[in-house]
Amino acid sequence: MSTFFAFQIKYINNKHMSKRIYTKEQLDKLSSNANVVRCSERSITYSNEFKKSAIKQYNEQFLTSKEIFINAGFDLEVIGSNAPKTCLKCWKKIYKTRGVEGFIESRGRAGGRIKTKNLSDADKIKRLEAQVAYLKAENDFLAKLRAKRAE
Repeated sequence: MSTFFAFQIKYINNKHMSKRIYTKEQLDKLSSNANVVRCSERSITYSNEFKKSAIKQYNEQFLTSKEIFINAGFDLEVIGSNAPKTCLKCWKKIYKTRGVEGFIESRGRAGGRIKTKNLSDADKIKRLEAQVAYLKAENDFLAKLRAKRAE
């Protein structure tokens, strides 16, 4: 069975999904492109340099999104003919609102819950002391609130 035929079967079977599922061969081809940071069977992460370059080519050289991706070595049959337009639309919005700094990858790196596993005893004590201080302040506030309401 040819790679293209295998791709068609996977794509047809998943037509209700909005994203493609890439085969091993397609992932290898995508990974070898210098403009790809990483890829999985469902997504492609493009390099920040490629994003900046794509915006610049679009704004200054007036290239279409498809031309930009083809010039960068992407096969539109693999990534999908709408992917360039969708990506560039998203990148233009980011560039317009946050500038070049908006392209810095921040998924999974900011915020979240504080890790409590593998803390030293001193760190655990500091954390618990802070928690006790917070709860005492909360109790004091609630006591004052109750007193105000009782007046």
